Amino acid sequence: MATDFSRTLSLLRQEAGISQRKAAAALGISQALLSHYENGIREPGLAFVAKACDFYHVSADFLLGRTNSRDGSIIEAAELYDASDEKGSLKGSILATLQKKLVVNTTGVLFDLLGKCGDRTAITAAGNYLSTALYTLLRHLYRRSGGNEDFFATDPVDFDAGTVDAAMLRSRAAYLRALSSAERLPELSSDALTAAPGTGQSTAQVVHNVDELAAGQ
Repeated sequence: MATDFSRTLSLLRQEAGISQRKAAAALGISQALLSHYENGIREPGLAFVAKACDFYHVSADFLLGRTNSRDGSIIEAAELYDASDEKGSLKGSILATLQKKLVVNTTGVLFDLLGKCGDRTAITAAGNYLSTALYTLLRHLYRRSGGNEDFFATDPVDFDAGTVDAAMLRSRAAYLRALSSAERLPELSSDALTAAPGTGQSTAQVVHNVDELAAGQ
């Protein structure tokens, strides 16, 4: 199971925009071992922690999840809002940036592949499915933030009753039907899916994250 250390180690590498292979070489270990560290499969020794801190220019406390400040200073919860002009030093902003990149990059991979199918129904259904998911998350955030829901055409009662969820399921059904009848589909393997620099790594990370969620980890 991933720990604060393994998550932060992975976040820092992806924030730096370098591959596991390059990071592993710079850190003096194999790519397989770095992957184990980033996924929480194995725990490193102190020598590796020190080397990783130097490589990513962060403190050991930050890398181990003991503080949100990269230089190791302790930030109280009440101070986080006031430190908003130093977003780059806050772990939360790294998470937000990473999650955005993971979603955007993986979405790009998906639609690049769908473009090779040339099936407009599948492409439209995929767009509708993802749009309804984003709509739902944004609307819940908007509601909790005190926004006036008149901004949305779907009545709040209908939204709470699941009309948007139903639309999402219909889009998924349309997507599956389109794929089942598509005249051509790209030949895929795990290597082909994750081959593209950056975007391929994002896809692999999304697959890993969702597999963990599905397994209840």
